Amino acid sequence: MEFLLYPVATEKAINMIEKNNVITYVVRLDATSKQVKDEFEKAFNVKVEKVNLAISPTNVKKAYIKLGKEYKASDIALKLKLV
Repeated sequence: MEFLLYPVATEKAINMIEKNNVITYVVRLDATSKQVKDEFEKAFNVKVEKVNLAISPTNVKKAYIKLGKEYKASDIALKLKLV
């Protein structure tokens, strides 16, 4: 994977999987929302509804990837061994 680096497995990220159908990923600093969306859809064969990007004070860029209603983030989390 070019832009997706690794999934985040913090307590907050796990809660977002369960409550909001959102997977959190650390991405490259130069990644755009469109690039993250396209790569995630190809890698996991799902439909992404929305991608939000945030850069932390430690200079780490995170992507909050909201899946379409017909897909479950918990299924992706199981594949990634997050839960």
